[in-house]
Amino acid sequence: MTTVIDVEDVSKQFKIHHERNQSLKERLLHPKAGSTELFNALKDISFSVSSDETVGILGHNGSGKSTLLKCICGVLQPTSGQIRLRGNLAALLELGAGFQTELSGRDNVYLYGAMLGLSKRSVDAIFDDIVAFSEIEHFIDTQVKFYSSGMYVRLAFAVAVNVDPDILVVDEVLAVGDERFQAKCVDRIRTFQEEGRSILLVTHQADQVRALCDRAIVLDGGLMIANGPVQESLRIFREHLLEDAVEHDRAGHQAEVAIDSVTTPSGSFDVRSGASIHFDVHISSHTAYSGNFVMELFTRSGMLVSRSDAQGSPVNLKPGANQVGVDLPNLPLLDGVYDVNVGVVDYHGTVIAWKEQAASIQVTYAGREGGIVELGASIQQL
Repeated sequence: MTTVIDVEDVSKQFKIHHERNQSLKERLLHPKAGSTELFNALKDISFSVSSDETVGILGHNGSGKSTLLKCICGVLQPTSGQIRLRGNLAALLELGAGFQTELSGRDNVYLYGAMLGLSKRSVDAIFDDIVAFSEIEHFIDTQVKFYSSGMYVRLAFAVAVNVDPDILVVDEVLAVGDERFQAKCVDRIRTFQEEGRSILLVTHQADQVRALCDRAIVLDGGLMIANGPVQESLRIFREHLLEDAVEHDRAGHQAEVAIDSVTTPSGSFDVRSGASIHFDVHISSHTAYSGNFVMELFTRSGMLVSRSDAQGSPVNLKPGANQVGVDLPNLPLLDGVYDVNVGVVDYHGTVIAWKEQAASIQVTYAGREGGIVELGASIQQL
């Protein structure tokens, strides 16, 4: 496979000015007033992306994700290090970047195409496809400054995926817009994957990383702390979320909670399709704590099968060892291995304790149906 993105020892520093004089007069009268601090947004980042590979980038707000993507796209120049690209790149950076708000949607399409080196004739050839995909035909001649965030993303995504890029860079924008259009965007990304294109995807949605990415990179404070298989990178990402939560909890004198293990009475997680299974989640808590219990069930390919409603599963943990029982009375699943993630969140949805792949359920099915779920369809000739 060919390397299409090569990031080598990339660092990016910004100058932060404190108490800087705002007016020209003040600067002339007090030229040395204020102070400057160097902020390291990225520190010695190195990785490569091959052709036909989709790589997810995860991290807290302020971890350096958007700065890294801007350096890759050429919007920012790294302070040190090198970035090499092979092939043409189309980028969807954060909402508001890329389009000129005073111009119409139509003018922005042609401007974006020109920035990518496309001739007017080339943009003419794909213009109808862009408008059809964006579904904003009635507003294409309206100034972009009057667009809603959803309309903006529709047009930006439509342009990016129709200019025939070798590399697609997407920064968080799939979280904007209605679910139907998000699904449409994901379908187009899957088409790109089938065509062997390379994709960099920044998202806070772990489900999207599991479903779409071959590999995941985790950034924290400008450092790359993980670069490997999706499940392993997600585990590291969750752990850092928890470390931050624990520090917050300590400052607020709240509970420190940990998921210790998941067990079954029989010691086995093998089950026949349609049968029930019970398992116990063992949780230790430093102090008494009330929150909500969350359980997720995924296929090995990363597709979400079910997620419990965090608001409907309250738990009141006591200091020391705790046990939460989970009953699944009927598993209508077909043959396969299904991973169980479990955790405790507070009443605002913040993760307090989490265990990725806490258990794996092996389901055996006697029939020949395909898919994930046994629907129990009744077929009869009338």
